[in-house]
Amino acid sequence: MENIQYAEELVREFLVFRGFTNTLQTFESELGTDIGKGFQVDKILDLIFSVYVPKFQAEKLVGLLSFFKKCFSSASETVLIATLSKLEVSILRYYIAHAIQSGRRDKVVDLFEMNGNEFLQRGKDWTAWFAIPYIKNPNLDPEFRIYFSKECAEKNTANRLRKDIKQLNIKLSQLQALLEEKEVQLGRLKCNASSLPDASTGQTKSSSSFMHEDPIIYREIHEAYAPATPQLAETVLDQDFVTGPSQVQSELTTSKLFHDSTTSSNLDMGDGRTGDSSQMWQDGPCIENGREVHIEEEFPEVKVDFQETFLGHTSPISRCRFSASGNNIASASIDGTVRIWTYDSSTPASRNATIYCGAEIMSLDWECKSDRLLLIGTADGGIKAWNVDAKRVVCDLSTTEAFPSVLDLKCSPVEPIFVSAAASKGNGSSYNDNLGFASLTVWNMKTWKAVTVLPLGKDPPAITSLCFNHNGKILAASAIDGMIHMFDMAAGLQITGWPAHDSAISSLLFGPDETSIFSLGSDGKIFEWSLQNQGQVLWSRNCSRFCDAESSKLCRHEMALDANGRRLLVTSGSVRAPIYQVRGQRNGLRTLPHTAGITTVDWHPTLPIFLTGSADNSVRVTSIL
Repeated sequence: MENIQYAEELVREFLVFRGFTNTLQTFESELGTDIGKGFQVDKILDLIFSVYVPKFQAEKLVGLLSFFKKCFSSASETVLIATLSKLEVSILRYYIAHAIQSGRRDKVVDLFEMNGNEFLQRGKDWTAWFAIPYIKNPNLDPEFRIYFSKECAEKNTANRLRKDIKQLNIKLSQLQALLEEKEVQLGRLKCNASSLPDASTGQTKSSSSFMHEDPIIYREIHEAYAPATPQLAETVLDQDFVTGPSQVQSELTTSKLFHDSTTSSNLDMGDGRTGDSSQMWQDGPCIENGREVHIEEEFPEVKVDFQETFLGHTSPISRCRFSASGNNIASASIDGTVRIWTYDSSTPASRNATIYCGAEIMSLDWECKSDRLLLIGTADGGIKAWNVDAKRVVCDLSTTEAFPSVLDLKCSPVEPIFVSAAASKGNGSSYNDNLGFASLTVWNMKTWKAVTVLPLGKDPPAITSLCFNHNGKILAASAIDGMIHMFDMAAGLQITGWPAHDSAISSLLFGPDETSIFSLGSDGKIFEWSLQNQGQVLWSRNCSRFCDAESSKLCRHEMALDANGRRLLVTSGSVRAPIYQVRGQRNGLRTLPHTAGITTVDWHPTLPIFLTGSADNSVRVTSIL
């Protein structure tokens, strides 16, 4: 408050100095009303629930909520803006329910007349509400019944909100104090570590050299002790996400990381320097502006806002994907089970479901225009279309017997079509060696029939990954022979292609501006290729230490770009996954540990939230700061 008052005084002095008397009068007048109430929670709640709602001042209520949204309009506050939007919807619906219970349906009509167009632009969630003033008993209607229940009224009272916010502030203060205390302890430990005698440093270097000589032993030691490195202060909330009882448990975990002195050890980083093994990962060669450079990257642990663990599966996770809106998540395991769930308690759980496919799930993809349809590809040639609203399979397709493995599925972002990449059986022990020839089929999602087969030539190597550009006119496909193919979907023909890797390509993604494309090889090499100068590498990383031979036998590694195209998350044979900073920034991050390798990843379509599925049968949703 002192800072706000000081800022107000500076504004007054400036206006007087410049002679803006009319502006000064307006400024003083608006300060008298102080719509934001100095951002004091108690005063804001009193204003909403003791003035605006009881007196049916809808215009002022909407203005207040819009004011707060403008206060947090920067791109860095996306999570806060999303939360504020949900709070705004809840308060406005509480206002409508209160007006109807008070017999003032005319006030509801006035609200929709003033703001109806804006509500409709926000989404279809408001469409049904335009009928509520004309429904005789909305408290009996399934659509609105919950908003007129006693429990809902109790939850929305000012006293209840004050109590919840007070408890939250107390908890945050306790966590902040604990964090500051641990940071002091960590600083002392670092000082002590830097003052160790030269003799002990020499011993550490010797043991470190042994580990670098035998990378397999080093990896096993690192994976064995990595999960034990942090001490976590956790608050766990169990939830049931499945329609049936006791089928799935979820843990909502808010974590802060602190290092224990017993786990700190110094490892030789290769050029005479030493680093903390819990904080430093060494990266391989990278390419910047066409030149290969050997650097060492620091991988600090990602700063977590919240993390939730979904424990509904009983076998390793093969794929997990956010829906188009990010509200729903589909996760699949190798036992042939797909689960649809939500990580946000404010999102209705009516779509949660469990789907049994009878074969290993190899691919998942959501319809791009809505969260209504989920496509599932299996190892026995099956392609299922699941309607999340109807909770049933609306279509069960099959590829030809010659191509039983549906390695990838991709829906067009514009047209009602999707493309399947199926493969015949090969002879080999690893994942890629067990794949034979490829078949790319285009399917119509209205008739659920095959439209065409894209040409690949004679005996083409298996296609492992597909991606559309933003308008669905170009399809990119990667193959196990290291080739990238580009197709014109209107003509149904291949327009270009180039050899991108010396090994099989596991994953393929268009860059954020679609002037480049990312490819991940089974050898762990990542390239960003220019689409304007074909064959030119714009950026590169070598994450071969994560894509080891053992993990490649179990799954096809993949990567995911965040909404801004700045962070690249990659699967890992280790318990942690790397998050690379794309273009110009060399430092990366590392995820919180699972208890086994990370087999699948995905990013939320708009928020800084990512998914990690693991061989430990769990799926984690992590929101980062």
